[in-house]
Amino acid sequence: MSLEKNGYPDIDEIKNSPGYPGDSRLARGNCIVIECIQEIPCNPCEVACKFGAIKVGQPITNLPVFDGELCTGCGNCIADCPGQAIFLVNKAYAPGKALVAFPYEFYPLPEKDEIVAVVNRSGKDIGRGKVVKVINPKKNDHTPVIYLEVPLELADEARSMKDLSGKKDEQERE
Repeated sequence: MSLEKNGYPDIDEIKNSPGYPGDSRLARGNCIVIECIQEIPCNPCEVACKFGAIKVGQPITNLPVFDGELCTGCGNCIADCPGQAIFLVNKAYAPGKALVAFPYEFYPLPEKDEIVAVVNRSGKDIGRGKVVKVINPKKNDHTPVIYLEVPLELADEARSMKDLSGKKDEQERE
């Protein structure tokens, strides 16, 4: 098990979990992927989904079960996950491109159209992406969600970003 060995799940663990929507659903447009594979007492994702696409039930340590047919791709659950284990993926975003959204709790926040380093679950730089939008509504309680356009082949691995502009280095020196 990669999670126990490396501290992060691998794609096979995720695809075999009840939180994975399936490749055919991801190919149809915005849909979340829940990368929660440990039984812990947690259910904010179930509460956040107004469409009933996420079920935890009883006991509260159940893994979230996801119904991709009920998911509208709204992304309201992303910032509500305290484990930052929910992502939005859209493999139909544009020819050869995917859209990936994730929670991001670092400063400075990237800006629309900024080119950033795309990183995988281990933090390894796997390519470049473009910031499509940054949302940080009050309901997210200071957890912005970043939407990145990435090459389609990175959609299953792209899970965060690193700044390429040097803005973070400048802030740290101040």
